[in-house]
Amino acid sequence: MKPKDPFATSGLPPINQTDKENTPAAEKSQKSESKYLILIADDSADSAAMISLYLQNQGYSVLTASNGEDAIKIASKTLPALILMDISMPTLDGLGATRRIRQDETLRDIPIIAVTAFGTEGFQRAAYDVGVSGYLTKPIDLDRMCHLIAHLLSPSGSGNLTQ
Repeated sequence: MKPKDPFATSGLPPINQTDKENTPAAEKSQKSESKYLILIADDSADSAAMISLYLQNQGYSVLTASNGEDAIKIASKTLPALILMDISMPTLDGLGATRRIRQDETLRDIPIIAVTAFGTEGFQRAAYDVGVSGYLTKPIDLDRMCHLIAHLLSPSGSGNLTQ
């Protein structure tokens, strides 16, 4: 069993590897066992590590970004199935990153869940206005998060809570 990576950068392809045929068999089977690739964008290393380890234990492959700019770059290169986006981050906050993701034709349909300490109605409204698919407040209820992720990634969920 492969050890879990709390910062979950292990899901990125190796820098110099372009030929998938040279991927070790154990690594191929590990990737095929994963449910989906999830990107966690959070500037809190503790929060990102906790969520990452939990999701990896649930069978998901996970990548992390520490700000909105990096989240957009990683999402563009990896096309994750879902993004967990903190709202308050340096460089580019989660609302700005979500807005830019929604403007990108290749990324716009990826479900984004806002994960934030801001629980006020105003922040929730602002998050939904820029295009989030769900909203979770910290401290995270991990069971609720997994239920929301499963719903958004299910064929009937189609990445949208309003369906």
